[in-house]
Amino acid sequence: MKRLSTYLLAGVALLSASCSDFLDTAPKDALSPSTTWKTEVDAESFVVGCYNGLLDPGSLLYLDCGSDIGYNNFPWEGWRVWGDGSLASSNTGASFYNFAIIRRCNTVLENIDNVEFSSPAKKADLIAQVKAIRAYRYFIMNWWYGGVPIIESYSTAEEAQVPRNTETEVRQQIAQDLDEAIASINVAPSVRGRIAKGAALAIKMREALYYEDWAKAKNAAQDIINLGQYELDNDYENLFRLSGVDSKEVILADQRIENIFGLGTIGQMYNNADAGWSSIVPTQNLVDMYEMDNGLLKEEAGSGYDETHPFANRDPRMDMTVLFPGQEWRGSILNTLDEMVDNKKNINYPLYTDNASKTSLSWAKYLDPIDQYSNIWNTAACVIVFRYAEVLLSWAEAENELNGPSAQVYDYVDAIRQRVGMPKVDRAKYATKETLRELIRRERCVEFAGEGLRRADILRWKDASGKMVAETVMNGELKRITGTVNYSETDPYKRATVTGSALIETRKFEPKNRYLPFSQTGVLDKNPNIEQNPGY
Repeated sequence: MKRLSTYLLAGVALLSASCSDFLDTAPKDALSPSTTWKTEVDAESFVVGCYNGLLDPGSLLYLDCGSDIGYNNFPWEGWRVWGDGSLASSNTGASFYNFAIIRRCNTVLENIDNVEFSSPAKKADLIAQVKAIRAYRYFIMNWWYGGVPIIESYSTAEEAQVPRNTETEVRQQIAQDLDEAIASINVAPSVRGRIAKGAALAIKMREALYYEDWAKAKNAAQDIINLGQYELDNDYENLFRLSGVDSKEVILADQRIENIFGLGTIGQMYNNADAGWSSIVPTQNLVDMYEMDNGLLKEEAGSGYDETHPFANRDPRMDMTVLFPGQEWRGSILNTLDEMVDNKKNINYPLYTDNASKTSLSWAKYLDPIDQYSNIWNTAACVIVFRYAEVLLSWAEAENELNGPSAQVYDYVDAIRQRVGMPKVDRAKYATKETLRELIRRERCVEFAGEGLRRADILRWKDASGKMVAETVMNGELKRITGTVNYSETDPYKRATVTGSALIETRKFEPKNRYLPFSQTGVLDKNPNIEQNPGY
């Protein structure tokens, strides 16, 4: 199947070069509708332009740095403030407040009737794609900011200075766009990377799940299941490699072409010795969340956990997700624990340089093997936005919240676990809604680690007292392991001998951090009708 990225190269210039900035806001098209919007090619080009920046693979890879399972070392990259809680109107870090794509979508919807199509079905599909794109962008902003303006077409910056709509009103706009899109969108995409019915339903499912609209989330997940297009890939590891881009598990992914329309964020993820920056790294908190391979938590009696060798006998997804010390890597042994190796300074030692992982860990997803890329700074890595495992776990979470444990809930969770060789769920141990809830939450974390879902999950999940889970897991000291690598040990999972821990940073999370602040200079000064989120 052809990739959408191929068409982006031809079509994006039509839109991206023609924008000026309003409300940080609403870009105004400089191209005249009187000289464009004549043919199907015009319409197709504008629709392709709506995809430019939509799936945002860089942000997807960075997002877990704003959670307990990820860390970003460089403040200028915009994600460290998400993690350490120092967000402010003067220091918002990475921002999702941008109406450029929404304005492009509005332009398409305003002008597409000027084009005569050879097929009404093609026109209906293009309109549906645009509405799904607009819904996705509103969903992202609404979730992170809690109500944003629903913009129309404006001819001046002053007209664009409109107040925020409520979070509920934006959700209604999203629902309307998605329902209309799903009704007429193609069942399958003609080009890989296009939004078709499965992806539109996935947006609906995730949005509903985040807002605890359990019945809606379950129904959308069921509709995806009923399509019969997707299935779990038998090879979990391969999903995140170039060889896995056509996996039937992938519902929607960003599309890249190496050295032509490549993704450079991958280079930023590799450790120092691999010529990377260690910008995006996992934490020991993530490793601690994996069950043992016998299905027990490391804290449980009989688990077999050895704190001296924390990587041994864990859920196989740990090895497929995290590059850890002692592991065989690029023909040698990965060592991020010893300051000196062979009487030389270890350039992967956390304190050697800024470009060495401060957690002693790196991601394996999208990075392993490194030789799949001829240029780690301009890769063809296709970062996944939605995959079928999320559908099954979303269905299970929603059904458990609605009705408690059931055979189907267990079966879907078992399918996720057994795909990597983990034992089935212990029905007796996880027999109540509350205990099964904790298992499903843990499964979401370890299954999707590094894929950008964790921050939203710990914001939406509450503990027994009603507090956001983030208020617990994002407050306190973030630490790395310390110790040595035993080169005489043949078991790669036991080569790392852990003797202690060291502080990386102290983190803080307050209830106000549920929503992001609006930038004072970037948003509030440009649009005085926007009210800042409470606490900032």
